[in-house]
Amino acid sequence: MTVFLNPGEYFVGDEGYRISTLLGSCVSITLWHPERLIGAMSHFVLATRGRTLETPDGRYGDEVLELMIGELAALDIKATDCKAKIFGGGNMFTYQATGTPIDIGKRNGEAARRLLQLHRIPIASESLFGRGHRKIVFDIRTGHVWSRHAEQSLK
Repeated sequence: MTVFLNPGEYFVGDEGYRISTLLGSCVSITLWHPERLIGAMSHFVLATRGRTLETPDGRYGDEVLELMIGELAALDIKATDCKAKIFGGGNMFTYQATGTPIDIGKRNGEAARRLLQLHRIPIASESLFGRGHRKIVFDIRTGHVWSRHAEQSLK
């Protein structure tokens, strides 16, 4: 069964699932446990909103990683035993009114790296940055993630 993630969503499932999404400046982190064939994938919009007392929100990288780690722990899986992959962080915008580049994608991708390092989750691979969008498909049965990057010029 295939699950499609919209921005701000995440999914944790077993080998019966494939998870897909479409990324621009957003980032997906996949976590895969090779022995248990359990995986998780996020589609976050911004790196952080700053710590608040509000309910964790999948739109923010730091919060969605905590949500995924929590759901994996409920299945008796340590995140440190998973393999991570990171995708997205494309440059989808040209310039703000001030003439400075908007680098949301780069900030998101760098935040994903930092968060995984902070949690001691090994990064197996990544496909980050550049211009344009990516289509991502994560097959939990095999741990493979296919990424199709469609470059676009910025005007």
